[in-house]
Amino acid sequence: MNGEDGVDFEMKKYQIIYADPPWRYDFCKNSSDKIEVHYPTMTNEDICKIEVPSEDNSVLYLWATAPKLLEALAVMKAWGFSYKTQAVWNKTWVGMGYWFREQHEILMVGTKGKFSPPIPTARESSVYREKKSKHSKKPQYFKDLLNKQFPDLTKLEMFAREKSEGFDVWGNEVESDIQL
Repeated sequence: MNGEDGVDFEMKKYQIIYADPPWRYDFCKNSSDKIEVHYPTMTNEDICKIEVPSEDNSVLYLWATAPKLLEALAVMKAWGFSYKTQAVWNKTWVGMGYWFREQHEILMVGTKGKFSPPIPTARESSVYREKKSKHSKKPQYFKDLLNKQFPDLTKLEMFAREKSEGFDVWGNEVESDIQL
């Protein structure tokens, strides 16, 4: 990218990437239940093509639902991260589903290069319980946790809906700090 004076600027890169992609579902029986009623979605192929501005040594926190687990793993790999572990958000509310009525979402963790986990005293349970609020809104708890665990690292929230302290944001529902 070139500035007005012709100087070549590199895109800012981040050590922490927090992402909640707009997964597209193709098996909804009622049009009123489609995700697109709430926001535009993307194909997995298009999500995989996004050039994530991550440092060579970084960590990705990627939200996925149970039906999108394989697609989320493909996105993680396409973005250059290796799967490490996951946490579960128990929504305390039983939702829709075809095999099971979903009550949880998965927060997958993947690393790129060399990235150390939080210090032992900053590690939390892999299960977090908080009542679901509006559609697709994730608990603030997780962003607060990342700010506590990694206070001095650069953080980007992808597909953001609102500004969050400690994070630069990118998304179609918020005034983005960066252009991808």
